[in-house]
Amino acid sequence: MQIQVNTDSNVQGDDSLAGWVRQELEEKLARFSEHITRIEVHLSDVNAARESEADKRCMIEARLAGRPPTAVSHDAGKVPDAVLGATHKLVHALDKIVGRSREAHRRDSIRGD
Repeated sequence: MQIQVNTDSNVQGDDSLAGWVRQELEEKLARFSEHITRIEVHLSDVNAARESEADKRCMIEARLAGRPPTAVSHDAGKVPDAVLGATHKLVHALDKIVGRSREAHRRDSIRGD
């Protein structure tokens, strides 16, 4: 699973932040690793220099083998909170997608095979 972390010019994105993001995603998405080919994380400051309550945004796009990309985003006051919120949403979305796929493969055919 390849993980790429991108930041805009208003978010300080050093190697330690990228490493932490990768570690969180690898840990939380481990059970989906056979389905995920690539993950792109985009961290941005929605309001640039102005302060607001939820001005940090994390958008995560997961590319699944043989499926269209799945994207989620979360806004929070701090970058780590935005990352954790988006990760939680992605886990929920992948549970639905992968769960449906597994259920479909377990069902009997209408042809009685």
